[in-house]
Amino acid sequence: MIRSPEPTQLTDRFGRAVTYLRISITDRCDFRCLYCMAEDMTFLPRNQILSLEEIYTVAKAFSELGVKKIRITGGEPLVRKGALELLQQLGSIESLHELVLTTNGSQLETMAMPLKQAGIKRINISLDTLDPDKFKAITRTGDLRQVLRGIQAATSAGFERIKINAVILKDRNHLEVNDLVQFAVDQGIDVSFIEEMPLGVVDQHNRSESFYPSDLIRADLAENFSLLASTEKTGGPSNYFKVAGTQTRVGFISPHSANFCSTCNRVRLTVEGRLLLCLGNDHSVDLKHILRTHPNDMLALKQAIIAAMRIKPEKHEFNIHEQPVILRHMNMTGG
Repeated sequence: MIRSPEPTQLTDRFGRAVTYLRISITDRCDFRCLYCMAEDMTFLPRNQILSLEEIYTVAKAFSELGVKKIRITGGEPLVRKGALELLQQLGSIESLHELVLTTNGSQLETMAMPLKQAGIKRINISLDTLDPDKFKAITRTGDLRQVLRGIQAATSAGFERIKINAVILKDRNHLEVNDLVQFAVDQGIDVSFIEEMPLGVVDQHNRSESFYPSDLIRADLAENFSLLASTEKTGGPSNYFKVAGTQTRVGFISPHSANFCSTCNRVRLTVEGRLLLCLGNDHSVDLKHILRTHPNDMLALKQAIIAAMRIKPEKHEFNIHEQPVILRHMNMTGG
């Protein structure tokens, strides 16, 4: 029997090439951000989450199927024991063009340089406010000073790019967008503003009333900054502008006001081993089952990944004005 050759690129039913994998390595976090998770969370037991070895195996399979960019997320990925060793392994995958990380910044003061040495090229740091009291209210447990020291350490470590991500909510932090851009300019880093995604039930704000669209943020910024349209991309959904006279880029991630599904190039691996084909839908494949029923069988794993592309949906169905259809919180999905 002649076996068909493996595809060199993953392509879904709509002709979109999947070249970007986001991997959540833990659902745990040292913060409890109100739009991400409930205050009193129940986390998964160890036997229900992928081992670091299993995560590496999936990453290797994807890289051999044409994925060029992997982002490590959580929860907070750096609170998982062995995270640095995993990143060192992933950084040694020759076919991978870019290994990047999303973090809340709490561990960067001590880990920035080891992360750079492990092969991390770029870091995204969640930072919704520069007001210590608001920061505490949004994160419930976080210390702004610790995160700011982490940003400084990351800047000193010399990553290719550093970006802060801010989820903007009306009447909570929407008046701070100019301060956040000025902070990014002063630090020589980038910033992206994100419209809240309705994942999981939250009880501390009404998502419909808190929604603050990207076009209003741009209008607010126009009072103090000249934003120049840019064709630059980082492989994700941000639409970038250059702050005139600086090296800082301002990005907008707009799942509601400027849907980007037609160019979606990514899939997600959840901490429990489900390959999630769309952030806003539940279409998924249980790769943990494949890994544990067919241990060391890379062909079976790759075949499952290839087959999964057939169920990647065309678009998400987010509606900020209704109760979420997707009940999993963001920490379960991977930020």
